[in-house]
Amino acid sequence: MTQNNGTLHDYQCSSGLLLPLINEFTWAVEVRAFLYLFGLLYCFMGVAIIADIFMGAIEKITSTTKKVFLSRGPGVEDEVLEVRIWNDTVANLTLMALGSSAPEILLSIIEIIGNNFEAGELGPGTIVGSAAFNLMIIAGICIVAIPDGETRRIKGIRVFAVTAAFSLLAYIWLVVVLVAVSPDEVEVWEGLVTLLLFPLLVCMAYLTDKGSFPCWKSIKVTNDGQIELGRKQSGVAMILPSDQNWSLIKNGKIDSDALVAFCRRVSKLGLTQEEAARLAACRLVDCQPHDRLYYRIGAVRSMTGSRKLKPQLSLKLQQIYEAINDNPEVPDIGPYIEPDENHVSIVEFQAFSLAILESIGKFQVTITRSGRLDNGVAVRVESIDGSAKAGEDYKAVDEVVFFEPNVIEKKINVDIIDDNQYEPDEQFYLKLSLMNNKGRYYTVSNGTGNHENSNLDLTTEGEEESVHLGTRSIMEITILNDDQPGIITFNERGLLVKESVNAAIVNIHRRNGTDGIVSVKWRTLPQTAKEGIDFKGGSGIITFEHQVDRFQLEIPIFMTPELSKDRYFEIELSEPEGGATIGSIPRMAITITDDAEFNLMLKRITKMTSTTLRDFEVHHETWLSQLRDAMNVNGGDLENATRFDYFMHFLTFGWKILFALVPPAGLLGGWLCFFTSMAVIGFLTAIIGDLAAIFGCLVGLKDGVTAITFVALGTSLPDLFASKVAACQENSADNSIGNITGSNSVNVFLGLGLPWVLASIYHAVKGDKFVVRAGSLSFGVVVFTVCAILTITLLVCRRKLNIFGRAELGGPTATKYISCSILFLLWIIYILLSSFQAYGYIPGF
Repeated sequence: MTQNNGTLHDYQCSSGLLLPLINEFTWAVEVRAFLYLFGLLYCFMGVAIIADIFMGAIEKITSTTKKVFLSRGPGVEDEVLEVRIWNDTVANLTLMALGSSAPEILLSIIEIIGNNFEAGELGPGTIVGSAAFNLMIIAGICIVAIPDGETRRIKGIRVFAVTAAFSLLAYIWLVVVLVAVSPDEVEVWEGLVTLLLFPLLVCMAYLTDKGSFPCWKSIKVTNDGQIELGRKQSGVAMILPSDQNWSLIKNGKIDSDALVAFCRRVSKLGLTQEEAARLAACRLVDCQPHDRLYYRIGAVRSMTGSRKLKPQLSLKLQQIYEAINDNPEVPDIGPYIEPDENHVSIVEFQAFSLAILESIGKFQVTITRSGRLDNGVAVRVESIDGSAKAGEDYKAVDEVVFFEPNVIEKKINVDIIDDNQYEPDEQFYLKLSLMNNKGRYYTVSNGTGNHENSNLDLTTEGEEESVHLGTRSIMEITILNDDQPGIITFNERGLLVKESVNAAIVNIHRRNGTDGIVSVKWRTLPQTAKEGIDFKGGSGIITFEHQVDRFQLEIPIFMTPELSKDRYFEIELSEPEGGATIGSIPRMAITITDDAEFNLMLKRITKMTSTTLRDFEVHHETWLSQLRDAMNVNGGDLENATRFDYFMHFLTFGWKILFALVPPAGLLGGWLCFFTSMAVIGFLTAIIGDLAAIFGCLVGLKDGVTAITFVALGTSLPDLFASKVAACQENSADNSIGNITGSNSVNVFLGLGLPWVLASIYHAVKGDKFVVRAGSLSFGVVVFTVCAILTITLLVCRRKLNIFGRAELGGPTATKYISCSILFLLWIIYILLSSFQAYGYIPGF
């Protein structure tokens, strides 16, 4: 249409289902195009905000649980667990897929209904264009978003294989329907088959997840023989395999034992109770598993200046939090569980301390490894001055020790400088630290005193490094002049500990000589403190290796919930061997005192943590909390609000207040919010359809081109941000790219199947045909299918080949950027070829 026919052109660009609201065809085309583009972008933001509420309702629905009773044996009360009713795979392919794809699906349905049940180009084009963006652009960005040296693999690969096959089948079926079976027409049975492929996909994925197919037969069993009942989630306790994080919340309440362990560690950091509660809430959020819906909601809230899903920490708290996470001796906030020796390598010195003669010259220090042995592990050893100085009393140590697979012990050489002058006993220290760099050269000890340059690869194929430092990560070395077996004794007759310390550390000393290997027996003797209630008793043999002069014995102390009097138990040394003798203090009394201050602090922090966690739930329980969050920047957390939060909050304030009137997810189990939000999304989608069509007409774009570009990108951007965050924060690729193929399949089966069924039945009743032109749609589908096959092939190659790091995401820097470039190129090819065909430069089918 030429500019000379501007009036007619404007009139033709003013026909929509709901728009325009006023007679605007006399306005300048440029002004109208700008206003419609702004309105389109603003409505995309509105859809994202109402979709946030919609997905909160889905989270409420899918978090429904039922109680399961587990017997503990005769005379013992049964354990009550809560398990989710919704299977994760079914939830992902039904409600959660609908939550992320509702705009595209509803746009296609509304377009057909608004066109008197005649086919349009905007809805189908948006579905295919969104699928292309999700599969190629989001996957490409997720590949390069992973930090260098790290990888992410899809864990649910069997379900992914099913959804990937169905996603290709969906688009191939479209071509078969439109080109082969009934060209340019959709019959009733074809629409029904398209729609029925959706429940077939759900059933196949569910059976695959459960291992019900003969070729994939498997039963998920924990190490203690218990059948897995389901994943843990916020507010419930689950039975999980031992290699998963255990539940941090029981029956909707914070586990007091879990919080005690955390408070013991942060109480020494000088934090206020409010800061400790915020740290605890942040840790609880991080330790829980999250699905794609969680990251989608988080992305929208970050874009709109709304309350974040995770407590935001000040710079001081962030540094403390990172230190806690980086320290392998600080467990998650949950009941303390010993590291799984099948999955973690534990590296430590053989002893806490050594005493050696100044005249020894060179001696060896032993570093041991326990737990997992099938991987390569490297640790750094460096010396730290005490009263002994490097260069004067000993030669400085700074080297890397590499444990090859199945090697459990390494030795390093330490040189002592003998200056032939009298000096009192002096000390220095050796410290172990973990190595996080890969592909770099270091001076490596081979365990025999020799050194060589080596390029360290600390992981086995397809698996990330898993190594912790043990409790003996620092060794004290004393330089002395003595060659007697020594006397074994306590330093003091008594030790006073608070019940909140977790463990009493008892030092047993070897004096007046450290020559040879000696041993001594020890045992605990209950007195007013009861074994198993106040402390964990035991007995055993303590062995002092040659030149070792001190041993630390840890006795676990239990904390009682009620106030109690001081109580004590004793530790006794007896029957020394190896020439050593017992000193003048063979017994030590350990007195346990009640920690009233700690108990009071624990109760306050528990209450504040519970309150903080409720503020960061995905959904709202009441209208009041929904309105409060809508009216305040960053949900009221002004201290941590950024300028961007303020700008986006005021830009979207109207949408937030309007949608705060939607019934909250806390009513009627979330279903009222679900259907109300879907109706609002449908209304906004109708407006978006009109805005996109009129804007495309004003700037000379065909509906099909507008759909695969502006509309597809606008509806998929929240998914892009959500997938990027999930890729960086999760240990697997399931929540970042693993659900894309399933979502793409659902888009076709519901977004095209449902309107096709309605329209084909309508036309069959009228006695005519439901015409769907194959041209642009079938051509675009063919191009997309080819690109999708290439994309999935690339992901499979990345998973199987070492050159890509044997993982779908991350890996070597060069290959991950090459992979991203290939996926971006495939998307550009799809856009260009589809656009050229729409304008007649390439013939269609």
